[in-house]
Parts: sequence; structure tokens; C-alpha cells
Amino acid sequence: MRNATLLTLILLFSSAPAILSSTAAQPREAEPITETDLQLALRDLWTGHVFWVRSVVLTTHYRDSGGTAAAEAKAVENARSLADAITPFYGKDAADTLFQLLAGHYGAIKDYMQAGFNERNADKDAASKKLVANAEEIAAFLDAANPHLPKETVLPLLTAHGGHHIQQIDAVQQRDFAREAEVWDAMLGHIYSIADAMAGALAKQFPDKVTG
Repeated sequence: MRNATLLTLILLFSSAPAILSSTAAQPREAEPITETDLQLALRDLWTGHVFWVRSVVLTTHYRDSGGTAAAEAKAVENARSLADAITPFYGKDAADTLFQLLAGHYGAIKDYMQAGFNERNADKDAASKKLVANAEEIAAFLDAANPHLPKETVLPLLTAHGGHHIQQIDAVQQRDFAREAEVWDAMLGHIYSIADAMAGALAKQFPDKVTG
């Protein structure tokens, strides 16, 4: 996977007013990131999200507490990297807000997983509603930040993504791993749509920082 910290550094340099030339000691503008590189980096970050959450689900199912702890730490680290990737565009406060929203997303998934694995159907319903509400919050946040990410477009993408997490957990609970593999393929393809939508919107909003 691409290094999320590297992405953030690239974007930070592209947004900086100048850097010093090692030869002439004169300020010069850093090159902006290309839309393709941004797209690939965001795909990598979002793929990390679904990979590590899937790892949490599987290790929890098999009662591997050490594996779950390690996977959960990576899931949180990935959420922080996803949030930090927008810092050069919107600032640290916005990144911190997005991190909290992503934490809410993961929290709802974890609540659903624990309820499902312990056959608490009422708690599953509550977690599902929490997941949908969180998708609304993320969609509203992105809508407010970027005119090219309208809520009516983003919300269906996020709702479908949450649905994939639910389908995956249900398949693992039922030990239907053929079905889980199908869900994984659909989830992976769909997460690219989310990453690509973000990359395209950032390129349109910040043409000085993201080139075509």
C-alpha cells in the first residue's frame, strides 16, 4: 500500500508558498500532485479501510484477541491517515472532524458486529440506524466542504458502503465464506468509486494543487 504520510507531505509541499532551492537558495514553487496520483493514493487509503475492518471481523469471529487488537489498531491508524489527507486542502480542524466521523463509522460497524456475533437482533437494528445516521453526517460534511461532493450524490455511495460492511458481517456470522468473498469483491470495487469521487472533486475545487 502507498504511504499515506507521503501523500500528506506531497500535498503539504504543493500548498506551501515556496521551498528553498539547494543550489541558488531561491524560493520556488513545488509541483502540484497529479489527479491520477491523488486518485491512486485515495484508493489505497480507502482499500486499507475495508481491509483492516475485514480483518477485525474475521479475527473477532475466530476469537483471536491478539489479531483483533492488531487489526483494530491498523483500522484506527488508517482512519487517521484518511482524515489527514485532507489537511492541505481544508486544514487540521477539518481533518480532525473527519477523523471523528470516521471513528463513528467504525464504531457503528463494531457495534453491529458484536450484536450480530452475539445474536442480539435489537442491538443490530440500533447499530444499523447508527451507521446510516453517520453516513448522513459524513455526506453533510463533504457537501459543506466541496461543492463537487453534493450530499445527494455522496450519501448513496456511503450508504451502500455501510451496507457492504453489514453484508460481510452477516456472511461471516453464518460461516458463508463464499458469500463473504462475493461481498468483498463488491466492496472493493465500490470503495474505488468513493475514492475516485473525492479525487475528482478535489481536483475541480483546487486546480492549483491538483493537475489534470
